[in-house]
Amino acid sequence: MMARRVHIDGDSATAPSRAVPQPPRATGQGEAPASMDIGGAASMSIGDVLSTLSATADGLTSVEAARRLRVHGHNSVDGHRTRLLPVIASQLRSPLLILLLVAAAVSFLVGERTDAVIIGVIVSLSVGLGVSNEYRAERAADLLHDQVRRQATVLRDGTPVRVDVVDIVPGDVVLLRLGDVVPADIRIVEQAGLACDESVLTGESLPVEKSPRQVPAGCAVGDLASCALMGTVVAGGTARGVVVATGARSEFGQVAAGLATRRTETEFQIGLRRFAMLLVWVAASLCAAILVINVVLRRPLLDSVLFALAIAVGITPQLLPAVVATSLAAGSRRLAARKVLVKRLVCIEDLGNVDTLFTDKTGTLTIGRITFMRAVGVNGVRSADVLRLGLLACDTAIAGRSGAVDANPLDAATVRSPSAEALLDEVGRYQRVAVLPFDHDRAMTSVLVRDPDSGEQILVVKGAPEAVRARTADDFDAITDALTAELDAGHRVVAVASRTAPTLTTLTADDERELTLAGLLVYLDPPKPDAAEALTRLADLGVRVRVLTGDHPTVAAKVCRDLGLPDGSVLTGTDIDRLDDHGLATAIDTTTVFARVTPAQKARIVRVRRQAGGDVAFLGDGVNDALALHAADVGISVDSATDVAKDAADVILLEKDLGVLADGVVEGRRIFANTIKYVLMGTSSNFGNMFSAAGASALLPFLPMLPDQILLGNLLYDTSQLAIPTDDVDHEQLRRPSHWDIQFIRRFMLFFGPVSSVFDFATFGIMRWGFHAGPELFRSGWFIESLATQTLVIFVIRTRRVPFFRSRPSLPLTLAALGVVTVGVLLPLSPLAGVLGFAAPPGAFFVVIIGLVLAYLALAQAGTWLFYRLGTVHGRPPVRQRRMRRLRRRMAHFHPSGRSHHLTPRLPWRLRTARPGKVGTLAPSPSRSVGER
Repeated sequence: MMARRVHIDGDSATAPSRAVPQPPRATGQGEAPASMDIGGAASMSIGDVLSTLSATADGLTSVEAARRLRVHGHNSVDGHRTRLLPVIASQLRSPLLILLLVAAAVSFLVGERTDAVIIGVIVSLSVGLGVSNEYRAERAADLLHDQVRRQATVLRDGTPVRVDVVDIVPGDVVLLRLGDVVPADIRIVEQAGLACDESVLTGESLPVEKSPRQVPAGCAVGDLASCALMGTVVAGGTARGVVVATGARSEFGQVAAGLATRRTETEFQIGLRRFAMLLVWVAASLCAAILVINVVLRRPLLDSVLFALAIAVGITPQLLPAVVATSLAAGSRRLAARKVLVKRLVCIEDLGNVDTLFTDKTGTLTIGRITFMRAVGVNGVRSADVLRLGLLACDTAIAGRSGAVDANPLDAATVRSPSAEALLDEVGRYQRVAVLPFDHDRAMTSVLVRDPDSGEQILVVKGAPEAVRARTADDFDAITDALTAELDAGHRVVAVASRTAPTLTTLTADDERELTLAGLLVYLDPPKPDAAEALTRLADLGVRVRVLTGDHPTVAAKVCRDLGLPDGSVLTGTDIDRLDDHGLATAIDTTTVFARVTPAQKARIVRVRRQAGGDVAFLGDGVNDALALHAADVGISVDSATDVAKDAADVILLEKDLGVLADGVVEGRRIFANTIKYVLMGTSSNFGNMFSAAGASALLPFLPMLPDQILLGNLLYDTSQLAIPTDDVDHEQLRRPSHWDIQFIRRFMLFFGPVSSVFDFATFGIMRWGFHAGPELFRSGWFIESLATQTLVIFVIRTRRVPFFRSRPSLPLTLAALGVVTVGVLLPLSPLAGVLGFAAPPGAFFVVIIGLVLAYLALAQAGTWLFYRLGTVHGRPPVRQRRMRRLRRRMAHFHPSGRSHHLTPRLPWRLRTARPGKVGTLAPSPSRSVGER
């Protein structure tokens, strides 16, 4: 790739070409020139572009930038913010709920006003619970994502400053460097080896080289070589350019606007939708049967319709979105307190499912504060000449004693070292002619400099020892012993070489040849004191840690041994290229360190591991980590990472600490375990209620329960479930990752549903034959038994230990469950009994019902033990499809709050019609059951 610095102004530009018509420039106070079409700007000279935008190559003033921001608005493409009315609408989107309200209105008009009012109040309270919890969860997500900021470097008042990307305006001059996400549509003014990854827009995987030269009018987006497009990534080189379009007027903004109208689903949501469809069909069939039975038995049509609709609402997980969102929002707050930020709430659960973590070495396993130790010549002794050449080969200019501007960590450490103090003035005298920036394929940086006194030009190359060795003309053996000793000690080593180059004016990779080795630069980055403890903790959580690094294999292996990572083989990038995917999948199980790997090789390792099964996380902070971050199930970066790494990540660590990451894994598993409790609890009782209602309708001369009584029980039950996110989780449930398994939940539902029905029918028999109950007393008895069994079974479902004795629930959950059951018992005894259609049961009934409830819980406990002992077969956890995810992640880069569209898990309307606990869509893989996770 050609790397040269080119500057073209309006006078020296190539021949002009036709541009799209532009609106006249503004002249009045408070006005600003309109943004330009990127295709038109690409075909215009730089001078014409600057003139049209009323801008200069030195950027805008702060006052002018603020004025243009008011005119053009924020540079954002995703304006979604949580609003109350859409949340209410989402809760009211249930067709069954609408039908129920319509039926209640009809009953009010025909004279059944008391029942209609009761149904309306109960439905309103139920919807209110859902709205309150979902709105609070989304607001929590908004506040969380407000903390994630993206910035770009622009010239304001002639000085480079960092500003939020959403505050960039047309006419701003932007400075681009490796790893930046291009913050707007930009016409390039000057560049040095600039190449952009435009795959997010064009699908082209290879970086596209850029140049300031005009292109013919009418070129396709992929051919606009004179422009850098918003949302693309700087894959190499540096550049300066003027912003011509922002926000929705950019090419990326137009694509994002279309994407915002259609929301892609996660695997979690797809599973919910599929299982909900099954449940809806079953519920619809049974409700239709109940309605037919009641019509055949000549019961009032309106009562029969209301009863069937109430059963449909009561058996579906109406509050599931609120419970899941509340769990995730509470988890996000706990993680934020532990310095873990999630960009999408559903990623919390993904984080808990991780069983393999690929991580870089620097700053994660090591302190990350690189220190320059010494410069060693070919004779093995310290050398100031080697250090001088190393300073000349910094891939960014050295600004006197202030150090290197935007230098990489190794260069910054070199400049800051005491040894370099006496050389900075001398090095600063040299004139830079050309720079070939570092890239991961060459593993080197090259700089062409000129001595102003002698006029001599020197090419200085600095990079990985093996890469430099391949380009030297002399024998490398003289320094082999010194190199080996430094690597064995765990030191990072950079080789320096040079040659005279009197005729060169630009640099290419072909010029890096026939070099003379000067020596080595040695750096120290010791292991973190607490890294060993964090690695042990991750191992205890069942997370295997693998290290992917561009460092030398000897250095990486030494650090891993010092930290106590399990002994394993070490593979290099060359070794990986020799393996097919099957061989690489096998090697991953036995390999601890992958060294000297390229970005593409990192992504391949992550992808192969995912295809082999399990959930994979990748922790990285550099532009070379972006591909792997996208390939992982959970991409993890740090707040100090490059923009491209943070943009690709799902989770941001405010501290680059594996201990913090372990906290995130535990929290994700805790949320998953509590969500599973909610779902399994419902499937253990409510599913059986459908059959109980159908059987009772056929056998009894009256409705077994009135519609408002069903809805009242549903409301009370829902209220008790909102405390589930606060519950404690057994330690063994956190030891291993778990996965959603629809088949498991279906089996659980079919196994425990009949148990619930057995006790329902036992209650029917006792009420009819034991107490000779009429309609009111019968309904009171079933109301109390149904509410007590389906609410109290949470204490059995929540653990595989002995409830209360070996596993205690949280106090809020205990109080909520017992409080709801108490209310259910007292209602038939209260003054409201007549209004609600209840009758006070005799004292003997409560003795019987206590026995029934205890028997049910005992049988459920025995069934739980048997169910898990029988074991079940499960398939490989599904590989997540990431279609459109990259584009959505990039959209979050250009949002005023830094958040992406629809962060909370918006569930399909079929789930919003459903009663909590009735959908078995979320379940652990049976091989890692609830008690074994």
